[in-house]
Amino acid sequence: MKKSEVLTLLQSIQYPGFSRDIVSFGMVKNVDVSQDTVTIELTIKTKNDEKKQAVVDKIENKLSQYFKQVDIQIIDDGPSQGPSAQSPQSPVQQKFNLDHIKNVIAVASGKGGVGKSTVAANIALALKEKEFTVGLLDCDIYGPSLPIILGFNESPKMTQDRKIIPFDQYGLKVMSFGFISGNETPVIWRGPMVSRMTEQFFNDVTWGKLDFLILDLPPGTGDIHLTLTQKLRMAGAVIVTTPQDIALADVRKGADMFRKVHTPILGVIENMSGLQLKGTVETADGIAQKDLRMVFQGIDKEVTTDEKGNFSFLVDLFKSGGGAEESERLGVPLLGKIPISMDIMSATDGGKPIILSDPQSTVSEIFRDIAVNILSQLAN
Repeated sequence: MKKSEVLTLLQSIQYPGFSRDIVSFGMVKNVDVSQDTVTIELTIKTKNDEKKQAVVDKIENKLSQYFKQVDIQIIDDGPSQGPSAQSPQSPVQQKFNLDHIKNVIAVASGKGGVGKSTVAANIALALKEKEFTVGLLDCDIYGPSLPIILGFNESPKMTQDRKIIPFDQYGLKVMSFGFISGNETPVIWRGPMVSRMTEQFFNDVTWGKLDFLILDLPPGTGDIHLTLTQKLRMAGAVIVTTPQDIALADVRKGADMFRKVHTPILGVIENMSGLQLKGTVETADGIAQKDLRMVFQGIDKEVTTDEKGNFSFLVDLFKSGGGAEESERLGVPLLGKIPISMDIMSATDGGKPIILSDPQSTVSEIFRDIAVNILSQLAN
C-alpha cells in the first residue's frame, strides 16, 4: 500500500466531537510505509487523553486490516484544546517549497483535446534551446500524455530518503503519473487521492534548480487546479484554445479561474489554427498557378508556387479568430497560432516533438516565437 492510499483511509476517521477528519485538520504529520509496517506521526493538541486514545484506536482498527504492525507516534502534545485551536496549518495553508524553481508556468485550458500537452512539450524544448534549465511536469492523473510525447515509459528511481528522481529526456527534467502507473491501467480515484498525488509531484520530486517548470494541466477546473493555485505561486498561465466557439465556451471558464485565484495570464495560443496543405505541382511555369486554382476551387486563398512548383497554404477547417477573440477578452497577447499539420502529428506520436524532429520547419519556428513572447510577457 502506498502513502497516498494510507492517507485516503485516514480521511475516513473523524476527530471525536467534530465532523471533520484528522487529515483535513492537519493532525497527520507524516506517514511512512515499510513493507508490513506503517508508522503514523500525529499532532494532537489537547489534554483530553480519552480523545487521543480514541483517535489512536480508530487508526489501529482501520490500518490493522492492511498492515501487520501499526506504529502511532504523537509528536506534539501542547496545551491547546483540540482542533478549534488551529494547531497545525491546514493543507490549504501549507505551501510547496519551490524556492529552487524561478518560474512555474501552467499550460492550461478548460477544454480537453486542444493540444495542451504537445504545446507544453514544445514550449519547454524551445526554452531549453535558449539555454534555460527546464522541467516539464504532466499533471494529468487520469490521462497522462508525456510518456507518448517524449517516447519512453519507465519507472522512476528513488533517492535514499524516498524522493522521486525525475527523468532527463531531451535535456529536460520530466515527470508524469504515467511513469508511475505504467500509463495503461485506468486511474479510478476520488479527488483527495488526486490532490495528494499532485502534492507529491512537488514535495517528493528532486527537481533541483530550474529556470522554468512547465506544468501540463488536465482539462477542467477541478481538484488538481485548486491544489496548485492554493499551494504555489505561479509566474503565469498560458491558455490554449482551438478556434471554434464550442472550445472557447470551456476555455473561458478555465481562463477566468486563473483570474479568480490571482494567477497572471501570459497570453493565449490558438492551436489547430487551419490545416496546413503543402505539396508540389509538376507542370510548366505559368500553368501551375492556374491548375492550383482548379484543384482547390472554392478556397478563398492566394495559392502560389515557387519555380519548382512547390506550394503551401492554410485552410480554415473550423473557423478562424477564436484565439484572438479570447486574448482580446482577457486583455492579453495572442502568443501564436499553430496550424494542424501532419508533421506535428507524426512527431508527437513518434515520441520526438517537432522542434527536435524537424527543427527547421515552419511550425518549429512558431513554437520558438511563442517561447520568446512568453519571455517578453514575464519581463513586462
